[in-house]
Parts: sequence; structure tokens; C-alpha cells
Amino acid sequence: MATLSMKPGQRFTFPDWRMNRELLVSNAERQRIASHQIRQEARALRNETNNQTIWDEHDNRTRLNERIDCVNRLKEMLDKCLTNIDIEINALTQMKEKAERALQAKNLPLDVVIENLTLRESRRDIDVVKDPVEDELHKEVEVIDATRRDLQQKVSEAFEQLCLLQEARQQLNMDHRGKMEALEIDRTCVSLNIHSPNISYKVNPTRVPNESLSPEQWDQCSQYNKERGEAEARASYELREAIALTIAQTDNELEAQRVATEFAFRKRIHELERALDELRWGEKNTMEEIAEMEEDIRRLEEDLRIKVWNLKLAHTRLETRTYRPNLELCRDQAQHGLTDEVHQLEGTIAALRQKLAQAQDALDALQKQLYRIQADIVVKANSLLLDNKCLDTRRKLTVPGEKFVPEVDTFNRTTNRILSPLKSRQLELA
Repeated sequence: MATLSMKPGQRFTFPDWRMNRELLVSNAERQRIASHQIRQEARALRNETNNQTIWDEHDNRTRLNERIDCVNRLKEMLDKCLTNIDIEINALTQMKEKAERALQAKNLPLDVVIENLTLRESRRDIDVVKDPVEDELHKEVEVIDATRRDLQQKVSEAFEQLCLLQEARQQLNMDHRGKMEALEIDRTCVSLNIHSPNISYKVNPTRVPNESLSPEQWDQCSQYNKERGEAEARASYELREAIALTIAQTDNELEAQRVATEFAFRKRIHELERALDELRWGEKNTMEEIAEMEEDIRRLEEDLRIKVWNLKLAHTRLETRTYRPNLELCRDQAQHGLTDEVHQLEGTIAALRQKLAQAQDALDALQKQLYRIQADIVVKANSLLLDNKCLDTRRKLTVPGEKFVPEVDTFNRTTNRILSPLKSRQLELA
């Protein structure tokens, strides 16, 4: 008789089987619901974080661009201030040199006055008298000393002001360089993106450097440098006006005193001799000035030729750089620098040509003035010789008639010796 084979092990009831199925179905439903909720939350988080990241990057890029604009505005302000400082430094330097030349020019009147006083010490007998001429000469020495002191004081003030201008310029230049570097850094930051090859994690990137300033302090520093530069420029302008006024006043005072001294000289017979000496001295200085002016004209022409070659060089560089390929044809700093150089050289050439024309006009005026001086020397010499002739004629009062010998031939020969150089000079000018 066959037996029924049964699998050994635990046997579950049907309700247990049904309960297990229902439990599996319900657990699967809960897991799907939980998974769906997580997926929805993840999607919402992704959208939110992506939007936040995009807007944060956009806002910071905008802030960087705004910062670049702000720094660039201050840089342009510093550029203008630096330009004004440079212009003022050049103007004050020229005015200082003009004051130094005016101060040096006072040596000639002082030497002439001292020479006049020394020569008048050679007077004899009753001619050694304290007359108005001597009083005017001493007064002229005092005027010259006063003008020299005033001019020397202005030269010293100009030197000190130049030092202050240079110091202000140095501060502005440092600030300007810093802003140039900051612009370069911020522009580099703006150009970066997530695909840039040189981005990476950094150690403590959110740290605040100890020497960092607040925006208000940063702006105050730049404004202080600007205001200081403008203040020094204003002070320099006022000083230049004061120097120009001092030069004009001292020249006028010295000229007025010279006229008074010469007027006192003209009251006496020997004043003609002093006037003749002064005219000859003026002739010598004018001829030296003509020689120096001719040399300076030659140098101006040489500088003008050199500047023309420099302009040609800048033009060639600009033209050559127009052949850069594709994206390399950009308006970079070199392009702006060469363009500025061309404009600067064009202005320099125009200034040199104008100054050359002025120098040539001054040379013509000097030559005409030299001719007038030489002509006046002849007039003064003739007047002096006439007076000597009168004195020679009065020798008859002390010399017996049989011993009196007129010096008419000597007069004629002297006049011819004086006229000969003038005729030669007329031929040169012609």
C-alpha cells in the first residue's frame, strides 16, 4: 500500500498567508509614497538651489561690474588729478626757473652799480663829492638787494611747493597703481566661470585680511589724496601768480631806479661816459644773448627733428599693430598708449615749432636791438666827443695861444673807429 509523501517543515495557515500578502502590498505602497515624496522634495531642492546659485552668481557678477565701474571712476578722477599735478609741476618748475633767471639777471645791474661806484672813487679834488648821482647809485644797490631777497624767497617757496607737489603726486600715483591692479583683479574675477581651468578649492577663502578697509574708509582715502592734490595745485597756482607778480614788481622797481640813476647821471658831464660804458656792456651781453639764442634755435631744430622721427616711430607701430590676426586685434593698453603718444608728440611738435618761431622772432628782435644799441653808442660817443671838444676848446683859457693845438684830427679818427664796427654789423644784418 502506497504512503503519502509530505514535505517536512512548518505549515502556515491560510489566514497567515493572506495577512503576509496584504502586509507586503501595504509596505510596498508606503515605500512608494515615501520615495515619491523624497523625489519631489529633491526636485524642489534642486530647482531652488539651482535658481539660488544662478542668481547669487549673477548678483555677484553685477556687484563686481559695479565695483569695476566705481574703481574706474575713481581711477579716472585720479588720472585727471595726476594730469593737473603734472601740469602744475611743469608750470611751477618753469616759473621757478624764470625766477632764478630773474634773480641771476640782477647780478648784471649790481655789477654795473658797483663798477660805477668804484669808478667814481677815482675822482680827484673837488670832483670827489657826495652828489645826487652817488645817492641814486646807493639807492639802486638797496633796491637790487631787496629784489634779490624777494626773488630768493620766492625761489625757496617754489622749491618747497615742488616738494609738496611731488609728495602729493607720489601718493596719487600709488593710489592710481593700486586701483589699476584692483581693476585687473576684478576684471579677471568677472571673466571666470565654472568652466575656467584655474578654479579650485582655496584654504579659508572667506577670511578678512587684517589690513582691509571699509568702503567708506577706502573712498575717504582716495578723496583725501584727490583733495590734497587739488589743494597743492591751488597753492602752486597762487604761488606762481605771486612769483610772476614779484618778478614784475622787482623789474619795475629796478627799472624805475635805473631810470632815476641814469637821469642823475645825465645831469653831469661825466654821465655820458658812464652811459657809454653801460651801452657797451649792454652790447656785449646782447651779442652773447644772440649767440646763445642761435645755439638754442639750433637745439630746438634738432629736438624738432628728433620728435618728428619719434612721431614716425609711433605711427609705424600703430600701423604695424593693425595687422594682428583675428581676436588679437584688440584695443589694448599698448594701443591706447601709442595713440596717446602720437597725440602727445603732435602737441610737442606744435609747441616746439611755436617756440622755434618765438625764438627766431626774439633773435630778430635782439639783432635789431643790437643795431639800435650800436647806433646809440655812436650817438653817445659823438655827444661825448663833442663835449670833449668843448672842453678841449676851453683849454685856451689856461694854455697860451701859441701853444694851443686843436685836436680835430683825433676827433675824426675816433669817430671813424666807432662807426666802422657799426657799418660791419649793418652789412651782417643785411
